[in-house]
Amino acid sequence: MITSLIEQQGSVAQLHALDPFSGGGLDAPQVWWCRPDRDAIVLGSRQAPDLLDAAACDEAGLAIARRRSGGGLVVIRRDAMVWIDLVLPHGVAPDDVRGAMVWAGERWRSALIEVAGAPADGLRVHDGGMVDSAWSTLVCFAGIGPGEVLDHGAKLVGLSQRRTRSGARIQGLLHTAAIVTDYTHLVRSAVPVGMPPTPAVLAVDAGRLAAALSERLC
Repeated sequence: MITSLIEQQGSVAQLHALDPFSGGGLDAPQVWWCRPDRDAIVLGSRQAPDLLDAAACDEAGLAIARRRSGGGLVVIRRDAMVWIDLVLPHGVAPDDVRGAMVWAGERWRSALIEVAGAPADGLRVHDGGMVDSAWSTLVCFAGIGPGEVLDHGAKLVGLSQRRTRSGARIQGLLHTAAIVTDYTHLVRSAVPVGMPPTPAVLAVDAGRLAAALSERLC
């Protein structure tokens, strides 16, 4: 199989709404390098629409979007993150949610070692159950799920998955620079005390990383 590398552009809402299987099944995997045209904050599929203060989000320069997969809020800052999705027809990855996530995480880890020169002994794919924190119900990067890549224990690559009868779209986000988000002004409800866990950061060339991931799906 030859994997297609596709650069997708648009708003965060438009990128999340893309359906790779709308026309039926795919003949081969695809890697989507997603490049949003504006920063945004993304609700998980189970989070209430009124969780966010729209005026406060707009003042912070964040459009509001929703993704079809579960989990907590994700803040997308275009100059500080890389967003790459693996679009997988059936038969490419294990045919279960957890197995597919670990499979994807292993490919992310391998690609990062090659492209970013990340030390192999520092990167680990989490293959256990969900690791929660006080913030993880609200904020996606505050918890650790199966398949996510850790850098010396801190979450480096966050993954989410959307499955259909035709295959899976496994979305991946990596912080390339540190960002600080004050959720107390963005969220209408009370937030936990303190700050959420700090994600790991790794500088990487997004185009080279997307190409390296594409090579690992062949």
